[in-house]
Amino acid sequence: MFSESLKTGLLASGTASVDAPADAPAPSPDRRSPLRLLGPAFVAAIAYVDPGNVAANLTAGAQHGYLLLWVLVLASAMAVLVQHLSAKLGLVTGRSLAQHVAERLGRRGRLLFWAQAELVAAATDLAEVIGGALALHILFGLPLVHGGIIVGIVAIVLLATRNRFGARPFERIVVGMLAIITIGFLAGLVVDPPDPGALAGGLVPRLEGPGTVVLAASMLGATVMPHAIYLHSGLARDRRRELEDAIPTRLLVRASRWDVLLSLALAGTVNIAMLVLAAEALPGVPGTDTIEGAHAAIAAASGPVVGVLFGIGLLVSGLASTSVGAHAGAEIMGDLLGIRVPLLARRVITLVPALIVLGAGIDPTAALVLSQVALSLGIPCALVPLVALTRSRAVMGEFADTRLVTVLAAAAAGAIIVLNAALVVLTILGEA
Repeated sequence: MFSESLKTGLLASGTASVDAPADAPAPSPDRRSPLRLLGPAFVAAIAYVDPGNVAANLTAGAQHGYLLLWVLVLASAMAVLVQHLSAKLGLVTGRSLAQHVAERLGRRGRLLFWAQAELVAAATDLAEVIGGALALHILFGLPLVHGGIIVGIVAIVLLATRNRFGARPFERIVVGMLAIITIGFLAGLVVDPPDPGALAGGLVPRLEGPGTVVLAASMLGATVMPHAIYLHSGLARDRRRELEDAIPTRLLVRASRWDVLLSLALAGTVNIAMLVLAAEALPGVPGTDTIEGAHAAIAAASGPVVGVLFGIGLLVSGLASTSVGAHAGAEIMGDLLGIRVPLLARRVITLVPALIVLGAGIDPTAALVLSQVALSLGIPCALVPLVALTRSRAVMGEFADTRLVTVLAAAAAGAIIVLNAALVVLTILGEA
């Protein structure tokens, strides 16, 4: 039933005939299936429910209750817009965002752009490995370094699956992991539903002091992910090549819109659930400034089953997101510099910084939150070129953004840049 209703929506207004000659052979039923067009956005959506989100959202809920709920709602809406533009760029042009940027920069510019994108990918990987290690420590009492190694090994297995069997099986595995993450983080709200009045109050935009600005930037960095912007355009490009023009571009763009809406609506719900769970169970409870303490408080408030499900959700989040992050980093390097490093080799290399942090005894939760701030600083470098490219008729043709979409995207980019500037100023003043 869902497939048929989705198919009706995708084929509305004569879409199926666009871009195809009247006498062209019809694609096979399997290739025409709307459900078969879904997938790339669900892979990108894993970036929106990684352990960095857990740290940022739990910290926001525990320290400020529902105060910053509006940040998550706004960021989730922005993420839908951004990921749709990224996917559309790859589908229409057959090139990723990183490839478009590389074509417009000289060698030095490409190197500088790659350096900042690589730092963003490294910050992402740090959060994901640490989160998975924390989950293994919570569930089984494993030392953090040992947990980090296990997370790295599982990520290698997942990446090997993609290399061996292709994108489709990898997408199915990721969708299954996303379902587990959703159950893990929503279970607490089923046991202890939130107060509707408090929820409504949290939707009123406001900040209270420098600490909330830093947290808002962290939440934004955890919700609008730079590496997901780069990756999604590449995934959409690859999907277009896989279909070999068997499906019209307009239908692909319409299907991609459904893909983004469904996947990010799910990811946004999970993010909001994490903050609400913290706002309900953690305020005033000592020791909730760490993920381990937050887990203990959640288990005490909602029961051991919820605590175990929370730990499983965190573990699967780390395992899935570190695989997607490694894939994104490899795509960025390949598309910007033309250098293809095997995914498995890259996974081994990028595991080292996370293991150093875990072995050095640095507070894992603090490292997670700071990694999300670093991600927030990298968003404009991905977002500004994306908006410029998708509004250009020379690049996108008839699929160029409308004036309204361009205004909304530019406003989102401007808001992020202003927030990042405020974050830098507050950080400098705090250290002075």
